[in-house]
Amino acid sequence: MKREIWEWTKAILIALIIAFILRTYIFATSVVEGASMDPTLESGERVIFNKAVYLLDSPDRGDIVIIQHPNKNYVKRVIGLPNETVEIRDDVLYINGERFEEEYLEEVDIDGTGNHGPMEIPDDQYFVMGDNRSISKDSRNGLGMIHEDDIIGRSEVIIFPFTNISITR
Repeated sequence: MKREIWEWTKAILIALIIAFILRTYIFATSVVEGASMDPTLESGERVIFNKAVYLLDSPDRGDIVIIQHPNKNYVKRVIGLPNETVEIRDDVLYINGERFEEEYLEEVDIDGTGNHGPMEIPDDQYFVMGDNRSISKDSRNGLGMIHEDDIIGRSEVIIFPFTNISITR
C-alpha cells in the first residue's frame, strides 16, 4: 500500500513540475482585451502564446505577438522589422518604399489606417499595429516602437470560447 501511494505521489509531483516548466518557460495564456485585433481576435478570447519561439528566432512580419507593457500586456501584429522604413499613405502600407499587401486583412479592416511616417525603425525594435486599424492603440499612436525584449511571445491558438478554437495567424 505504501509503495502504491509513493508511486502516485511521484507521478503527481513529476506532472506538476512539467506543468510548471511548460507554463513558466514555454507556453502561457493571455486574454484579448478590446476590439483592436478584430476580426482576427475578439475581445474576451483566451489565447495560448509561445514564450520560447523568440529565444532562437526573431519576430517576423505578420506574427501576432504579446507585448509586455508597464500597465498591461497588448496583443498586436508585427508590421515593420528593425532597420526598415514604414509609411502609411491613404490607408496603404509601404515598407521601404514598396506597397505591402496585407493578405491577412480584408479591405474594410484596412480602412482607417490613415497616414503615418515615413518612420525608420531602430535596431532591436518593431512597428506593430492592431488589425482593427481605426481604433487600435499601436506604434502609430501611443505604444511607439516596441523593443524586442518587450515581445514576450507569439500567439498560437485561441482556446476560449470553445466555439472559436483555432490557430491564430
